[in-house]
Amino acid sequence: MKMIKAAIFDLDGTLLNRDESVYMFINAQYNRLKKFVGHIPREKYVTRFIELDNRGYVWKDKVFQQLIHEYEIRDITWEELLQDYICEFKNNCVPFPNLINMLRELKRRNIMLGIITNGKGQFQMDNIKALGIEKYFDTILVSEWEEIRKPDPKIL
Repeated sequence: MKMIKAAIFDLDGTLLNRDESVYMFINAQYNRLKKFVGHIPREKYVTRFIELDNRGYVWKDKVFQQLIHEYEIRDITWEELLQDYICEFKNNCVPFPNLINMLRELKRRNIMLGIITNGKGQFQMDNIKALGIEKYFDTILVSEWEEIRKPDPKIL
């Protein structure tokens, strides 16, 4: 019988409940920046951000530029909205249920663990740290730092 020696995880949608995290972030951003975006109904702002984000496949510079254009947002730039995202998203990271228990059990069984995730290096590391899971992983690869993205097999 062969024993499993290692497991590789993605971050978004596997360890991090990205959908819930994005929803929490964009609602919190709306509250924080209401003086700039309050002329837009909350539900419209939240829904449109989620649509434009396309489950993380569109970087937020494009998302915020589009929101500024569509909703005629004034007195705050897309760069400032993007900076808010970069700084604040980590405060809205939601793990999937039993994440820590699962990782503890895998480590107890001496299974080596790795994360391979697409995205911006520091941003993804901030999210991993916010989940409190970095200590369980032997290797963490982020596409920006590796200069290669999944599904390219070289990153594996």
